[in-house]
This record gives sequence, structure tokens and C-alpha cells, in this order.
Amino acid sequence: MNAAFGLKRLAIAAAALIAAVLVSVIGVYLLLPAASVRDAVKAEIRGATGLDPVLGDDISLSLFPSGSVRFRNVVLANQPSGEPAVAADELVARLRYFPLLAGRIEIADVTLVRPTIKVAFSAAGESNWSGLISSLARALAPQSERAPTFSEIGIQEGTVVLYDARSDATERLEGLEFQVAWPSISRSFGANGHFTWHKENVEASLTLTDFLAALTGDRSGLKIRLSSVPLTLAFDGSASDEPTLKVQGTLGVEASSLREALRWIGNDRLPFGGFGRFALRAQSDIGGRVASLSNVNVELDGNSAEGALTVSTDPHRLVQGTLASDTLDLTPYVSGVRLLARNERNWSQLPITLDGFNDLSLDLRLSAANIKISTARLGRTAVAATMRDSKLNITVGESQAFGGLAKGTLGLAGADGGVAATAHMQFTDVDLDNCLGQVFGLHKVEGRGTLTVNLEGAGDSVLAVTHGLNGTATLNASAGALTGINIEQLLRRLERRPLSGSGDFRSGRTPFDQLAINLKVNQGLVSIDDMHIAGPSVRLAVAGQASLPTRDLDLKGVATLISTASADQFELPFVVQGPWDDPIMLPDAQSLIRRSGAAAPLLGSGGKPLNAGDAVRSVIDQLMATPQTASPAASPAATPAAAPSAPNSRQ
Repeated sequence: MNAAFGLKRLAIAAAALIAAVLVSVIGVYLLLPAASVRDAVKAEIRGATGLDPVLGDDISLSLFPSGSVRFRNVVLANQPSGEPAVAADELVARLRYFPLLAGRIEIADVTLVRPTIKVAFSAAGESNWSGLISSLARALAPQSERAPTFSEIGIQEGTVVLYDARSDATERLEGLEFQVAWPSISRSFGANGHFTWHKENVEASLTLTDFLAALTGDRSGLKIRLSSVPLTLAFDGSASDEPTLKVQGTLGVEASSLREALRWIGNDRLPFGGFGRFALRAQSDIGGRVASLSNVNVELDGNSAEGALTVSTDPHRLVQGTLASDTLDLTPYVSGVRLLARNERNWSQLPITLDGFNDLSLDLRLSAANIKISTARLGRTAVAATMRDSKLNITVGESQAFGGLAKGTLGLAGADGGVAATAHMQFTDVDLDNCLGQVFGLHKVEGRGTLTVNLEGAGDSVLAVTHGLNGTATLNASAGALTGINIEQLLRRLERRPLSGSGDFRSGRTPFDQLAINLKVNQGLVSIDDMHIAGPSVRLAVAGQASLPTRDLDLKGVATLISTASADQFELPFVVQGPWDDPIMLPDAQSLIRRSGAAAPLLGSGGKPLNAGDAVRSVIDQLMATPQTASPAASPAATPAAAPSAPNSRQ
């Protein structure tokens, strides 16, 4: 009985409380003038943000289930210029209930619905939001007479328009969903949410450990995280703004594809191949538009390096620094430069563009203990790369290449819709089979030697560059061999039987003691001014031309067989024709005919060849002739023309 009575009393008390609340809500709703609400909200927002709200008479006041006031077509303007900084379709202010019962308007939080927020930076770097920062600093100061009653702002379906007068560039962040808070019980500031930039969703968060210090320019802890599909950025450090903005701390950047990340940021094209998986971690010191990175650990396409970098965006993108690596694989980058067409016979005719060079400057020094370029392996190498005005220059200080040393410069620049390429390289005491095979695709020379190349060319494709190539090249080698042919064996067979046929001699080796080649290149045509090879049993002297665009040879030479048994030397003129990766060597037919007694009738008087009909008739007549009736004085020896050739005569 007592329990039931107690429950009844509790129910009556609850009903009375609810009735009182309802009566108070109705009373406040009836007695609270809209103009007073508008003025109070304007004062609160002005005091908290430093912006001057322009609130119309279109007001919706709701006191249940919670107190809130809604304004439509709201503008927040800068003071004292009156320039609009925020324009929103709606502003919703949630009111604190108990102060409202006492007749006071206090805002718990504010939500902007579909706002357009304009952020502009002048040529001097000043922002149109400086009033907000100053106002917040005054309001949050310990000596402030009246701190703002609200400390949270929500943004729904917002748009941020960023304009930088220094670069005359405009960016838009759309679909903004954010919560910004600076709790009164804490010194911190936090903002988190997401937005859309360049059609990619970006999750973002910002934390300041000392909000008041940050507003007044003093040092404050700072954490930033931006996460999207193309790129993730994280920073943990500190920031100050006295006398200028300075940010220091640990910076981390990751991208599944650096090429795609840069394209997303705004760099549409990168030359060459590669630029895939990327990660960077460093201690950063950022001031103005310059970021100095120390203790850098960078990974790109499976390569890792350490060092220091400086990145500047004023007035153009500039990357400077020094990096060192144990092993570098440059194959992904050169794979994007296709020299040969898909048939692997002709040069590529695909257009070459260097659009990615247009607004980038580079001054980078790189050293590596081992470098891999396709199938080539290089030892310790020091390289300096500089880029100015779309001109890339690579200086190889010294490289342990192909068993020897390599040094020189390589250049690449945009020219008349294509590229201009230069190569001034010297390979000293290198393995020629490896060097010539990797650099020119030639695997015909063994041994060690020195190769010097000075070439320049321009065009809109690899094929066009070969047509316009000019320069010189020299090769000196010793104690090596020509591979794919045994010239000594060929000459000895032809010496014994000139017309026996050479057979297939495109195998074996021809050793040499000395090899010297001097080339001149003019508009893609290579002139061999001097090429001689001296070996223990063979000497060769070659002259002629080669075409770089068609990759063909047209050479003439003389091969000499050196005999140690006698003073006589067998000399054979020859020609070399066909593609340079698989040429055909043909001996001179007239020389072989002269050495053959059986084929002598094919030559006329003076050693000149007869025409085809006369030569064939002469041979047939000699083979088919019958002995004439001899006079008594004649002897068989007097008619040698009718006698058959001796079995052991040359054929």
C-alpha cells in the first residue's frame, strides 16, 4: 500500500514538472521577441568569430525538443571592410535551455548549412580571415570580460573557395562536412571531417594543443592528417607565427602511385616510366613556401635513399638536395623510353613529350653503391641532375660501369614540339661486349677498351632523333676478339680453294691485338674514316658508311692473312652489308676468280671479267673441245689449251 502510494506521488511530481516545462516553453515562445533573438545571436557570433552576421527577418524558432533558431540566406562579413567571407543557405543556432528560461540567449553551437566560404591570400600573404583570428584571440584571453558562450561550429554540404593572389590560382573544396570545436574546459582546438577535392574524397583532421597560443602567433603543438586514395599526409610537430609562419615536426607522405598523386594534385604528365609506390618520412622545417627536410628516408618504386632535401614553390617548384642509396633500380624509368618499335627492328616513331619538365627545377645529387638499368649493372656511381627552363642535364662524375669507369654528361630538353638530346660520355677500360651490348645493342666485340661518344640530335620521336644525329665516336681496344665470325679460317680455306664456297662462317671468333675505330656522324649517316684491326694471324682495314635510322651497314675492306711460313700474304677484299645486329660478310668474287686456274677463262684479257654469255661459252668450249690432228712435228705438250686441268690444280 505504501509502495503504491509512493509511486503515485512520484508520478504526480513528474507530471507537474513536465507541465511546468511545457508552460515555461510556451511562455518563452510567446514572450521571446524574434528581433531580440536575432540581435542576441548576431552579438554571440560577432563576439566569437569576429565576423559581422547579416541575418534577415526569416527566422524559425523552435523550443522543442531542444531550443534552436534558424536563419535563412545568411552572410558573415569581415570587419570593418564588410566583404562577405561566408554565405550560407541556413544558419542554425542551438540555444542553451536554462539560460533561455531566465530570459538570456546563449548559443550552445552553430551549424552552417550549404555555406560558401571564401579564403583569400593577398600578395603579401595576408588572409581575409585575420579578423576571425584576432577576435578569437581576444575572446579566449584570460582577461576577456565576456568569453563566447559557444565553442563549436558545424558545416554541412559546404564549399570552400581558396584564392592566392601571389600565383593567381583558385582551388575549390566541395562537399565539406566538418565539426570545429575549441572546448572552454580545454586549451585545445580540433577540426575533423571530410571534403571533396579534384573528384576525390579527403578525410581530414587538425589539432592544436594550445589554441590561444596559436591565435596569438606563439608556439603550439600541431597535428594534421589528410587521407585520400591518391595520397596520405601526416604531420606531428609545432607551429608559430612570429614573425612569420614556421612549422617544425615529423612529416610523412605516402602514395600508392606518385604519378597518380601528382596528376591529382595538378601535374598532368610525368615523363618516362616509373613513379609508382612512394613513401617519405623526414624532419621538416617549413617557412613561407620553402620546406627543408632533414633525416630524409624516401622510397620510390622499391628504391630507398637517405639524405636531405629542400622543396620550394616560390616562384616555381624547385627540388634541391643530396641522397645516398645502397642499390638503385632505374629500370622502371628507362622502360618508359621505348627506343625500338614493337618489331624490335626499327626505331620507335611514338611522339616524345617533356610536359612534366615545364614548371619544375631540379638540383639533385645522388650516389649509390649499385645501380641496375634494365640488364646492365653499375657499381659505385655519383650523379648530379640539374633542370632549368625545361632542360635536364645529368652529370656522371664517376661510375664503376661495365668493369671499368664511365663519366660524362647527358642532356634532354624540349625543342620544336620534340626533344633535343646530347650525349658526351667516355667509357674507360670497360668490358666491350657488355658495354656495347647494353648501350648500342651490339654483341660482336670482346675484350677491354675505351669508348668515347659525342652526339647531338633533335626530333619528335626516337626515329626522328636518329635522322638528325651529329657527332663523333671513337673506340680503341686491345687483346680482344670479333665474335660471330672466324676470319682466319675463312681466309685459309679460300686461299687453298678460292671457288670452293665459303660455307657458313658466322660463328667462332677472330682474335685481335689492337682495334681502332674513328666515326663521324652527319644527319644520321655514319662515316667510318678509320677502322683497322690487327691480330696475330689476320689484319683488317675497313671503310664505308652505316645508317643509324635504318640500322644498316655498307662497308668495304681488305682482310690479310699473315703467314709465318713464307713472306707471301693472302689479301682478300670483302664487303659487309645488312643489319648491324646480323650483317653478312661477302668476299670479293673477282679476287677469288683470279686465284682460281679453272675459272681463269671467266676473265678476259687484262684480267677484266667477260660478260656472262662469253664467260660461259669460253668455259664450255674448253671442257668440250677435242684434240686437233697434230702435225708430225707437233707433240702433245704443244696443245695445252685442249688438255684437261690437272687434278691438283686450284679450283
